[in-house]
Amino acid sequence: MKKNDSNIKKAIKYLNNNECIAIPTETVYGLAGNAYSDIAVSRIYKLKKRPRNNPLIAHYYSINDLKKDCEIDNNFIKLYKKFCPGPISFVLKLKKKSKVSKIITNNSNSVAVRFPSHPLTRKLLKKINYPLAAPSANISTGISPISKQDVVDEFGPKLKFILDGGSSKIGLESTIINLIGKPYILRLGGINSKLIYKLINPLENKNKKRIKIKVPGTSKLHYSPGIPVRLNAKNNFQNEAYILIKKRIKINKNYFYISKTSNLNEAAKNLYRTLRKIKKNGYKKIAIEKIPNINIGEAINDRILRASKK
Repeated sequence: MKKNDSNIKKAIKYLNNNECIAIPTETVYGLAGNAYSDIAVSRIYKLKKRPRNNPLIAHYYSINDLKKDCEIDNNFIKLYKKFCPGPISFVLKLKKKSKVSKIITNNSNSVAVRFPSHPLTRKLLKKINYPLAAPSANISTGISPISKQDVVDEFGPKLKFILDGGSSKIGLESTIINLIGKPYILRLGGINSKLIYKLINPLENKNKKRIKIKVPGTSKLHYSPGIPVRLNAKNNFQNEAYILIKKRIKINKNYFYISKTSNLNEAAKNLYRTLRKIKKNGYKKIAIEKIPNINIGEAINDRILRASKK
């Protein structure tokens, strides 16, 4: 406990000086900076090599902190009470007096926000008087990190401090829902979309072209290991890594299991770790067997589809 307290003090010192640090969340590790500071936010974009037109998510401790910056409604309150803190982000309208950096929002009047559940990051957020802008702690379009070592592999000495919280519990980014006007799920993620539909009535996916909101993690190419990815593969070619979710009788050094029992939660947690391992092992191509498109499998399929884009 004393070590954690000491590390949180170090984290606060860096953040108060407008530096970037890495923080653990239940989804993936984030590259964090003071969301009220143009200097800190600009450093996030520079470190990630992220286009300025790609907005960031602001992380808050509680609804009381959020009220200073954003307008909220009954839909938000329902979802907040059910899922927060947790792996869900909300696109909300900014108040005119909000201190959130315009760089985060790409000069729009809305911002994506969330309330992470990782105990270390919650403790950190409780001790500071500003939210944290925190996209995934990786180079833009690449694989999100789920451990301290992943972050080190991405940035090395360029990043001065990492708050080590162990491996991320979920392993995929948050679900994002637009709550400006008619609700709409913008990105699949750690919360099963069916649970959201039980509470409120979002637009169906078929209507998504009507929504003109730019949010994190929805670009055509994203979550990429940097090598070709082939989807729904029934077998693998020679020298091609093969990602599986169900144990095979045949043993092959090219097989990489994200689950051996078709457990989709386990598969989600292991996906990014496995993609990184395959790349480190020197493979030039990846095949992935068909992932059931149910529950968090929908989010897994969203990620690997974007990873396969060229």
